[in-house]
Amino acid sequence: MADTAPADDRPEPCPVAADPSPPPPPTPEELVARGVAPVKPAFLRPAPVRDAPGEDGRRASGAAPLEKKSKRQFRRDRKQEQESVLRLCVAVAKSGNVDACKFGASCRFTHDIDAYLAQKPADLEGTCPFTVLGQPCPYGLTCRFSGTHKDNHAPSESHEINTLSKDVQKLLWKTKYKFPRASEQIKHLGLKEVIKIKASALAEDRSADHDNPDVSCELNGDEKTESSCNTAVNVEHDSSLCEEMDKLGGEPLDGDSVARAAKKSKIEVVEINKGGAGTHDTKTEPEDPNLVNGLEVPLNIPSSCRVDLVETPHLRERKIIDFREKLYLAPLTTVGNLPFRRLCKTLGADITCGEMAMCTNLMQGQASEWALLRRHSSEDLFGVQICGAFPDTVARTIELVDNECSFDFVDINMGCPIDLVVNKGAGSSLLNKPMRIKSIVQASSAVTKRPLTVKVRTAFFEGRNRADSLVSDIYDWGASAITIHGRSRQQRYSKNADWDYINQCAQKAPDDLHVIGNGDIFSFTDWNRHVSGSSKISTCMIARGALVKPWIFTEIKEQRDWDITSGERLNILKEFTRFGLEHWGSDTKGVETTRHFLLEWLGYTCRYIPVGLLDVVPQQLNWRPPSYCGRDDLETLMASDSAADWVRISELLLGKVPEGFTFAPKHKSNSYDRAENG
Repeated sequence: MADTAPADDRPEPCPVAADPSPPPPPTPEELVARGVAPVKPAFLRPAPVRDAPGEDGRRASGAAPLEKKSKRQFRRDRKQEQESVLRLCVAVAKSGNVDACKFGASCRFTHDIDAYLAQKPADLEGTCPFTVLGQPCPYGLTCRFSGTHKDNHAPSESHEINTLSKDVQKLLWKTKYKFPRASEQIKHLGLKEVIKIKASALAEDRSADHDNPDVSCELNGDEKTESSCNTAVNVEHDSSLCEEMDKLGGEPLDGDSVARAAKKSKIEVVEINKGGAGTHDTKTEPEDPNLVNGLEVPLNIPSSCRVDLVETPHLRERKIIDFREKLYLAPLTTVGNLPFRRLCKTLGADITCGEMAMCTNLMQGQASEWALLRRHSSEDLFGVQICGAFPDTVARTIELVDNECSFDFVDINMGCPIDLVVNKGAGSSLLNKPMRIKSIVQASSAVTKRPLTVKVRTAFFEGRNRADSLVSDIYDWGASAITIHGRSRQQRYSKNADWDYINQCAQKAPDDLHVIGNGDIFSFTDWNRHVSGSSKISTCMIARGALVKPWIFTEIKEQRDWDITSGERLNILKEFTRFGLEHWGSDTKGVETTRHFLLEWLGYTCRYIPVGLLDVVPQQLNWRPPSYCGRDDLETLMASDSAADWVRISELLLGKVPEGFTFAPKHKSNSYDRAENG
């Protein structure tokens, strides 16, 4: 009998399920709903693998992080730099003659031309930008394009204005610049100019010669004429006193209130009253009332806007600017420099405005702050933007720039969200103090005949809109236009701008007040929807949209979505580089300064997605671009969000970076964040 096989006790294996089909790719509508740019699948690629960011969340251009230096090391490096043969005397470099320097052997710069040329970096490719203009290069031997110089003895001509003169700077340094119009207006509005003065300094002022009879002191409500130095500049306010003024609705404080504030802060409170001359026992020769700071300025000008119907001129007497449907480039910190504004003018911008300048820095004569007010001759409709916290500071600054600069309108920034500005009581923090806004606008509008505009946000805190309460009155206070950014300070640049609220504000505005909308303008369709959709909105201010694609002005004027090629974009970068070398200089320092601002700008242009790569047109500003490859290698390089790739683009235009070069972006918009950017 045959043996039977033992039964198998093992369980039967479960049938293996077939692999499910991969999920279908998301549709363009689904991507848009998630805030992702709908790039065509044929151009998508895996995200590149990069090193983890540094401790500060940002990695420089592939280089090791810089070690923190001590003060001694900084002093040593500064001394070595001063002794370097690369610091050639400007006069020697410009003329090529060692004897051209008037300081001779005592000059702190080197005069050794041979040693300088031996260590000078090689010239860059291209032609000197000044030679292209047919002018002699002001940098001479130090120019990085010196090999292209031609013998040209024609006088050099600068196309930039609004430079700070040395005489005005010295007056500001010594606090001797006079502000008769601002002081008269502050007095007329009943606002006190409160400053901190040390007792020793006040004693010295009282014992000094009576050079300025227009200063009077008021202590405990009794007017007493005392001699004092001109303390109209660089005013340091008592914050407790200003808060009390705000609680009282901007009304002047009485003598007891002043005394209490002075006692609390342990300082002497002095009221500057320049409207009328003080009386002195010592006879002094009267000054010419029409000469102020060497300029002929009448002192009997109107003092406020719509406060006193006898003294105040109607707004129609001021210069009128028609903002309606003009392409307005917003004032942009760091990236909105003069070369960038020149570039936008060539691409179709109508109105430009300088970078935001702080009032206190302008009053102190800081050259770096005054550089923000510079204007190019191509900017035919140009404004300056200032930012301050107190009526007297802003009014004096406007009077100062009105005397010394050329511009068409002045804009007061009351919407800046930066902590450094807000913590000083300026910028968007003023939205919480409407009476302070009223005082600032009234005082400022009376010291200039140029139009005054104000830039605000919807509110300080999200959900507590305040701008609509300003538009109905701000014209009566003296403003010609108001720009409303459709976000609160708390939002910064996240979420979409609230254009419905901007339209509500425009409906409440007087007919003569220009309401300018701001926020998320990124195509000609956005422009058409907001400008033509509401007849009350005069125009739109274009900010980040111009940073990402400055040719947006061309698109709006030609009413098309420009599918710009990588070569055309490179030509735009070349144009910016040429403007930068003309502005910052063609020597080594100027080249590296131009490179720095070019890299800052490339941090925004990398967010542009070519029209031909999108399934949905036009691109929206807050879409997150996925990792994609372009239609050629240059377009792929321009799409990179790596700082190392931005440096490579700069090397195409400005040559190799110097040894040890590093770069970290200064600005990083929080409309969307990435874990890395370099």
